[in-house]
Amino acid sequence: MIFEQIATGGCQSYLMGCAETRSAALIDPEISQLDQYLALAARDGLHIRYLIDTHTHADHFSGARKLAERLQAPVVMFRSSPAPYADLRLGDGEMLMLGKMRIEALHTPGHTSDSMCLRVEDRVFTGDTLLIGGSGRTDLPTGDPHSLYDSLFNRLLKLDPALMVFPAHDYKGRKHSTLGEEIASNPRLQVRDEAAFVEMMNTLNLSMPTHITEALRVNMSGGKSVAQMLDEAAESVPFMSLESLRASLDQVGNALVVLDVRERDAYEAGHVPGARLLPRGQLELRVNQELPDPTQRILVCCEVGKVSTLATATLREMGFASAVALDGGMKAWREAGYPLQTGASA
Repeated sequence: MIFEQIATGGCQSYLMGCAETRSAALIDPEISQLDQYLALAARDGLHIRYLIDTHTHADHFSGARKLAERLQAPVVMFRSSPAPYADLRLGDGEMLMLGKMRIEALHTPGHTSDSMCLRVEDRVFTGDTLLIGGSGRTDLPTGDPHSLYDSLFNRLLKLDPALMVFPAHDYKGRKHSTLGEEIASNPRLQVRDEAAFVEMMNTLNLSMPTHITEALRVNMSGGKSVAQMLDEAAESVPFMSLESLRASLDQVGNALVVLDVRERDAYEAGHVPGARLLPRGQLELRVNQELPDPTQRILVCCEVGKVSTLATATLREMGFASAVALDGGMKAWREAGYPLQTGASA
């Protein structure tokens, strides 16, 4: 087996491939690491055939769908997953063929109703069902402590104790454990009475994951996160530096249109001299009136550069091929000490 473990904060992803055929699978990809996964696969001569999510993640954005578009490979999830973009849905006990390797899906609900573990040769990828020294929480949507108890004590822990455990999360830098080590020392697994286990899980009082609402929306629906939209917009537009904009203001006959897409109160408090006001929320409705010439050079600015990036991408999509965004936004412009004009637009 060719094997790579990739950590993103506490999130763990796994790239594994058959040494003979070079067929590979990527487990629990995180969207910020797409280029890293592809670089590792290329270095090891692997062809990624499957993109597998062990469950619907609530604390990060899955990269499976984005990679599937780039690689033309199926997204694999358990049969009951709500994700509409899952191309290949596994049932309990079903397997994927990966060259000479076999990936067996074990339905282990509890953390989520669609949680599954993956048994491959001498290891088991446990998702958030079993963590090193812990277990997945059960207080998020579709979580259930009774189901988790059953998945752990009546399913997962009855496997060979020598199997190595590779979870979807670890925040202490640990690479792996074994089922035997977890049975012996994992505090959650010492509570063997079901009622006591359920009581323990129901009283953990854990803080909610960052971006939980957005992560669940994206991972359950196949939609995009704000960060993903910003990244995609930034890939499609050019940017102008603060210094270049400042120099252009002094040029005689400068035909650059500076378009401020903030709200009116922010604009009137201080804007680039000569800038026009066109709030982002009105852009599509007023663009024909405000910008009749699609060949004009347009510089779009906002407060910190995010809204202007999206607005510039929209303008270029609408045919304004010379539209660019201001790098850093008005916040950076003010901090640089560049001139400001206050009040309403001329």
